[in-house]
Amino acid sequence: MSGALTPLSPEQRKYFDWIDAPHLKKVIGALEAAAPGGARYVGGCVRDSLFGDRPKDFDVATTLTPDAVVDALSRAGLRSAPTGIEHGTVTAIADHQGVEVTTLRADVSTDGRRATVAFSKDWALDAGRRDFTINAIYLTPGGELFDIAGGLEDIAARRVRFIGDPARRIEEDYLRILRFFRFTARFAERFDAPGLAACTERKAGIGKLSAERVGAEFLSILSLPRAANALSAMQESGVLAEIWPAPANIPALERVKDIAPASAAPVALAALFGEGGDGIGARLRLSNAEKAIRSRALAAAPEIEAGLEDRTLRALIYRLGKDVFQDAAVAACAFEAIGEEEYRRLAAFADRWTVPELAVSGRHIVEKGVPPGPAVARILAAVDRRWVEEDFPDAARTDSILAEEIARLT
Repeated sequence: MSGALTPLSPEQRKYFDWIDAPHLKKVIGALEAAAPGGARYVGGCVRDSLFGDRPKDFDVATTLTPDAVVDALSRAGLRSAPTGIEHGTVTAIADHQGVEVTTLRADVSTDGRRATVAFSKDWALDAGRRDFTINAIYLTPGGELFDIAGGLEDIAARRVRFIGDPARRIEEDYLRILRFFRFTARFAERFDAPGLAACTERKAGIGKLSAERVGAEFLSILSLPRAANALSAMQESGVLAEIWPAPANIPALERVKDIAPASAAPVALAALFGEGGDGIGARLRLSNAEKAIRSRALAAAPEIEAGLEDRTLRALIYRLGKDVFQDAAVAACAFEAIGEEEYRRLAAFADRWTVPELAVSGRHIVEKGVPPGPAVARILAAVDRRWVEEDFPDAARTDSILAEEIARLT
């Protein structure tokens, strides 16, 4: 492919309105003042816009060294943070928004999980060290595209392809195996054959990666609307077994995406491996919150049955909490314990019901003359249980229950 600059077409430009965002113009202006022609947008913001999507993050590549970036930003009155300065990345801060600015680089050495880099002023050299052609398209501040790797052609064909030799790209960083499946499931209809073959042959390299990196990437895959496409290919290639050896229930994952595409990734993880995934949270170094979402959805799923009456549903939602109830209902449908129509009924019920709050606390019980101590906790638990059993009666009845339990337990 030629390294010439290609102006955005009128059709393309309507997806690049962000180029005029004030905070981005301030960052680009600061860098351009120090090195005219030395700053271009790159990566996801360019790729997503070319696919017709709205980008979430913005990355800038520059010919300036990190120290020069910091200096240029400071002279423009902008703050910065050295978020990855050893790899050439500085976060510019303009209008309270962060923009990652990275110096052009060339790999000096790699070990499959990290690289030693040398800074460069060569755009083609920087493009050549990136993973996929669609991620190596640069955009000048004036709206011109620089594509030396063939990314524009691959975007038009909705194809995800490694830059150059797939095996070499993978051996530079084995996380690119998982990224290949993620980007293909997001942007393409089928997998590039040479890339898939290289991922299959080098799948054992995933074991060299940190658990945190694998976990973050795997959850990103599970968050995709077409996650099942990625997981099916990962299973067939043997890549999935390198992450977790238990059998994967891909139809269950597909049902999650069909009925509740906005479900959190740990819910999809619960459906994918079921009880066979016990321990995967530690393996992938998931956060405590992520592990809890998965485990609570699985634990509560057996309580979700078809035909539950409204009164029973209210008690269940109160006890589990709305979030856990909703996640458990998704899991129950994924495992085919309930059908999709029943899932919709349960989800709608939970959405419209406001969970009440028991208007009794330990303080109220003490004010009734019960000495602080274990008796207060027993009475409170008994009141709460009866309040739920009676389907959340009004304040007058709640006061009666409280009086009855104080008399019974003191």
